[in-house]
Amino acid sequence: MTLDRDSPMPLWAQLEADLKKRLDTGEFDDRFPTDAELVAEYEVSRHTVREAIRHLNISGILRRERGRGTVVNRSEFEQPLGALYSLFQSVEASGATQRSHVLELREDINPAVAEHLGLDPDTPLFFLERIRCADDEPLALDRSWLPMSLAEPLLTSDFGRTALYDELAARVGVSPDAGWERIAPILPTPEQRKLLSMQRGEAAFSLERLGTADGTPIEWRTTLIRGGRYRFVSNFTRGTAPSMVAAAHD
Repeated sequence: MTLDRDSPMPLWAQLEADLKKRLDTGEFDDRFPTDAELVAEYEVSRHTVREAIRHLNISGILRRERGRGTVVNRSEFEQPLGALYSLFQSVEASGATQRSHVLELREDINPAVAEHLGLDPDTPLFFLERIRCADDEPLALDRSWLPMSLAEPLLTSDFGRTALYDELAARVGVSPDAGWERIAPILPTPEQRKLLSMQRGEAAFSLERLGTADGTPIEWRTTLIRGGRYRFVSNFTRGTAPSMVAAAHD
């Protein structure tokens, strides 16, 4: 393999692009080359190889593992837009094992969230904060609020291995059947990066969701999702698209 040394594109960027093409064809499914092998194959410096690999790591395509070197990252998950999904089910459907580390499970008072739910500012709320993991690797930081009058039985639930909506259905007999979501790119704080084991510069999505049941708001959720491990996909059909019900931020 040779790169174009007369191109204005840096050699590391050319190498990154070529490796992406080869990864897409499944060439490295069994084994990814070592840095030394790439240096010899492309006739470039070790610095060029490391810079290309660094960017592929940041984007989530590759990852470094102690004792194994660079490996192809197969821990990516896709979720269709326009669907009231369960992150638990999305991970499980991929064949990965879903786990959660519960950071907080308590009663809360949050006037801003209460407003989203159409409640009085001092209304008691059920609050659940979790680190969502897939195969024991952090995927998302998830926070959910529900009216305490509805979700109080969930205070004794074990959310380390179960889904919030499954617990709602089993213990309360209700779960969201509609709602809206707002997704935006975000720069995580140092604390958030630490919680999710993210590298500096790694992309992330911020998700806000209002879930309703029979037209009544029952859940407000905010989720920080690692962009390198999660992708949103959409389908297009002929017809008239409905207007977005979520109000834009000021």
